[in-house]
Amino acid sequence: MLRDDMNRYIELRRSAGFKLSNEAVMLRCFVALAEVHGDLYIRADRALGWAVEAASSVQRDRRLCAIRHFAQALQAEDDRHQVPPRGALGNARHRRPPPYIFSPSEITTLIEAAGGLKPVGSIRPKMFAMLFGLLAATGLRISEALALRKRNITVDGLMILQTKFQKSRLVPLHDTTRAALQLYLADRAQIAAATDALFVGINGKVPGYSGLKGVFDRLITAMGLQQVRNGSRPHIHDLRHTFAVRSLEQCRGDRTAVSRHMTALSTYLGHTNVTHTYWYLEATPVLLGQIAEAAELFYTGGDQ
Repeated sequence: MLRDDMNRYIELRRSAGFKLSNEAVMLRCFVALAEVHGDLYIRADRALGWAVEAASSVQRDRRLCAIRHFAQALQAEDDRHQVPPRGALGNARHRRPPPYIFSPSEITTLIEAAGGLKPVGSIRPKMFAMLFGLLAATGLRISEALALRKRNITVDGLMILQTKFQKSRLVPLHDTTRAALQLYLADRAQIAAATDALFVGINGKVPGYSGLKGVFDRLITAMGLQQVRNGSRPHIHDLRHTFAVRSLEQCRGDRTAVSRHMTALSTYLGHTNVTHTYWYLEATPVLLGQIAEAAELFYTGGDQ
């Protein structure tokens, strides 16, 4: 019974736009344990006992949160399901690591390095150069860029359809980005492929994430950026973070503009809530300096 409830719960959450990849794995592990003990309903003591077996406090907290959400959904239908108490294992909040913010010259070097990949003259170097350039210029998610089709390119920008959380949006393009895209499309038209995907390799297929990550990591290493953030290398997703942070930095000294821009940026990036966008305010010394200045003015009674 619990397994059926779990499958139904996961299917419902995914239909609402949640990937639920890690959470689904945790729920399957917990349900398997519950079945071994013959549990027909979620037991709080069983959930807590399973959660504390995790290797770290953060992982224990994630396990407990996953079970709590699952139990709350089932308890709404049958109160024999028990919801483990919040904070029963203490407060182990996971702090999101700061992103690596690329400089304009680093982005240029990355694109140029991608354009020098082999085979020379093939679609591969052109595809990677355009892909990395588009990520940096638009802040798209990697999955959104790889899902683009030629028909998604309109006179008004890129139509990003039914992506994360089932949200669609229009992403405007700068004239320079549009010009680069038109040049790439001319090369893409020479490739015979069974798909109309915008980004394809020499085999006519959309590159997989693992292959894309491998190329990115090799280029980052060649640029000497393999260990620049807490001993770890920049990630592809940091191109999106860079776009968001640089965008917010343009509003320096005008908090009203920041507020308006934050709302627009949240929509542009496809965030479900503007609070997800506020994280970028702490991403660079420039933005942190603006926050400190505003706090000091407020504390001293200065102009607000």
